Amino acid sequence: MLASKAFLCEARISSASRKRERESVKKPGSHLPNRSFSVQLNRLPLVTRRCAACLLEISLVAMSALIPYGIGVYAKNHSTTGLVPLNPLVITTEKAIAKTLALPWRRQGIPQVPPLTNLFWCGALLAPLVVVSWQLYLLGKTGQTLPKRWFGVVVVRKTGAPPGLVKILIREILSFTFLPLEVAYFIWRLTGSFPDLAILLGLGGLTVLGQNATLFFNPDRRAIHDRLAGTFVLNANQYGLPYRERSQKVQPLRQEKPFKVEGSSNWTKPNPSATNKPKLYQRVTTIVFSSPFRFSEWRLWDWMRQHPGMTLLIATGTGTVLVLGTFIGLQVYIQNQVSRRVSSEQNNQVFLTLVKQLTTTDVNATAERRAAIVALATLKDPRSLDFLVDLLSQEKTEELIDTIGQSLVSNGNEALPDLQRLNQSLTNDLKTRNQNNSEEQRLIAVRLRATQSAIAKIITLYNDQVHNSDLSRIDLSSSSTGFAPFNLILDKADLSGINFKGANLTNASLRNSKFYNFGQDKRFGTFDDAIADLSGADLKEANLTGADLTHVSMNRTSFIRATLNNSNLSYAQLKGANLSNSKLIGANLDQAVLEDANLSAANLADANLMQANLRNANLSSAKLAGINLTNAQLQNANLQNTDLSSSDLRGTNIVGANFQGAIFAASEFSDSENFNQRLPTVDSAARLQGVDFSQANNLDSQQITIICSQGGVHPQCP
Repeated sequence: MLASKAFLCEARISSASRKRERESVKKPGSHLPNRSFSVQLNRLPLVTRRCAACLLEISLVAMSALIPYGIGVYAKNHSTTGLVPLNPLVITTEKAIAKTLALPWRRQGIPQVPPLTNLFWCGALLAPLVVVSWQLYLLGKTGQTLPKRWFGVVVVRKTGAPPGLVKILIREILSFTFLPLEVAYFIWRLTGSFPDLAILLGLGGLTVLGQNATLFFNPDRRAIHDRLAGTFVLNANQYGLPYRERSQKVQPLRQEKPFKVEGSSNWTKPNPSATNKPKLYQRVTTIVFSSPFRFSEWRLWDWMRQHPGMTLLIATGTGTVLVLGTFIGLQVYIQNQVSRRVSSEQNNQVFLTLVKQLTTTDVNATAERRAAIVALATLKDPRSLDFLVDLLSQEKTEELIDTIGQSLVSNGNEALPDLQRLNQSLTNDLKTRNQNNSEEQRLIAVRLRATQSAIAKIITLYNDQVHNSDLSRIDLSSSSTGFAPFNLILDKADLSGINFKGANLTNASLRNSKFYNFGQDKRFGTFDDAIADLSGADLKEANLTGADLTHVSMNRTSFIRATLNNSNLSYAQLKGANLSNSKLIGANLDQAVLEDANLSAANLADANLMQANLRNANLSSAKLAGINLTNAQLQNANLQNTDLSSSDLRGTNIVGANFQGAIFAASEFSDSENFNQRLPTVDSAARLQGVDFSQANNLDSQQITIICSQGGVHPQCP
C-alpha cells in the first residue's frame, strides 16, 4: 500500500515537472532567463556539465583577482604623482606567496605606489574571498552555485536535502581543493622539480583531475570529495524544480532493513512489497515506520558488567601506574628545581666574586683582573655579557681593553648587538669629544679598535651564525694612522644576509667575498636567499675584487676609487651610487640598476652592462671601450668624453644622452704633414646598427659620420 502511493506521487511530480519544462521552453520570457539555452546545455552528459561548471567556478574566482590587479598595475605604470606607501596587507600577502612558492623576493623598503594601485590591489585580495564565500553559501543552502545552476547540476545529501555549510566546507575546501593541492605541493618540495613553478602547476592539475576521475570507479558516480562529505551530484532536471522554486526539503524513501528484537533470537524480515520502491533521491513524500527496537550494540558498561574480575584488574593496574608515575615525576621535578637553584646560587656567587675582583682600584692587580675577565666571559650567566660591554666602555688600561674585546668573541653572535651599539657610541664620542685632550682621544680610539677587532673575529669564526645580523651604521673602517690603527680583512668571507646599511667600510679588503648566497633550501633565486644590504655604506677605496654582489642593494653607496674588478654585480641595485674613479674591469653588471649613478672616470673595460639601467647616470670620461651595452637604458645619461670604441650599443635607448666629445672609434695618427691629427679607425668603431641617435645631444660631424657608417640612425645620415 505504501509503495503504490509512493509510485503515484512520483508519477504526478514527474508529470508536473515535465509540463513546467515544456512551458518554459515555449515561453522564452519566463521567470528563468535564457531557459532555452539552459535546456540545450542540459542535454550534455552530466560528467561534462560537472567539469564545465567547475572550470567556470575557478574562472570566476581567478577573474575577480586578476581584473583589479591588472587595473592596479596600469595605474602604477601611468601615474607618478601623489605616491603613497604600499599597503602593509599587500606586502604581507606578497611575502607569504613568495615564501610558499619559493619566488624571489628583492623588495628593499616600502615601495611608493599611486593610491588607486593600493585600492585595486587590496580589492584583488578581498574580491576572491567574497566570491568564494558567496558561492559556498549558495552551494550549502541550495545545492547549486551560479555555474552549477547554468549547467543543471545540483549537490545534495543522502536525504535529498541541500548539503549545508558544514558539508560544503568539507567537500570544497578539505577534499576538493586542499587535499589534492597539498599532495602536489608535498611532491613538488620533496623531488628535484622544486622550485620550478610550471611543474607545480602541472602536478596540481594532475592531482585535481585524478581526484575527480575517481567518480568513474564508483557506481554512484561519486568522487572522493563527495564520499568524504557524504554528498551526491545529480541532474537538476531529474532531481526536481529549480532551486528558486524548491521550498521544502525532500525526504526519500528509506530502505527497510531487518532488525532483531532485544532478548529474541528471531529476525524480522523486510516487507516483500517494498522491493519495488522508488529510487533514491526522487522527489517523493513518504511515511516511514521505524521499529521501536534497536540492534544490540557493544557497550563498555555491558562488557564491564559481564567481566567484573578483568575490570577490577585493569582499574587497579591503571591506578597503580598513574600513582607511581605521578610520584616519580614529582620527585624528578623537585630534584631538577633543587639542582637548578643550587647551580644558580653558585653562579651568582662566582659572578659577584669576579665583579668584585674587577672593580678593584689596585694598579698592580692587572694579571688578576685579566684572569677575572676571561673567567667572566666563560661563565654561563646572562649578566656577564652586559657587564663586559659596560666594562669595555669604561676601562682605561689598554692591555685590559684588548683582553675584554677578545673575551667577548667567545660569546659569538650573541655579542654582536651589544658590540654594535658600543661601536656606534664610541664613533660618535671620537667625533664630538675634546680634540685637544689627546689621552682621552687615544682611549676612545683603543676601545673602538677593540670593538672592531671583536666584530671582525666573530664574523670570521661564527660565519654560519651571522647571516641575519644587524651591523647597520657600524664603523669598521681600516686605517693605518691615528691612535689605534685597524685593518678590516674579510677575504673569501660569507657576508650574505648581513645588514651593512650606512656602515663605514673604508679601505676594507673584501676580495672574493660573498654578499649573496642561497638560504635553507640550498637553491638560488628563491624567497629565503641570503642577501646583504649595503645601502648608504661607505666603501671608499675598498677592494672587492671578485666579490659576489648579485641582487645586493647598494643604493647611494660610495665606491669612490674602489676596486671591483671581475666582481658580479648582476641585478644589483645601485641607484645614486658613487662609482667615480672606481675600477670595474671585467665586472658583470648585467641588468644592474645604475640610475642616477656617478661613474665618472670609472674604468669599465670589458665589463658587461647588457640590459643595465643607466638613466641619468654620469659616465663622463669613463672608459667603456669594448663593453657590452646591448639593450641598456641610457636616457639622459652623461657620456661626455667617454670612450665607447669597440663597445656594443645595439638596442640601447639613448634619448636625451649627452655625447659631447664621446669617442665612437679608436684613433690613430695620420700620414699627413699635420702629424698631430688623429683619425678614427673603422675596425675599432662601436657597434651601432639600428641605434637611433635622432634625439641624442651634442653630436659633432665626425661622430655623425661614424654613426652613419656603422648603421646608426640620424637625420643627417644619407
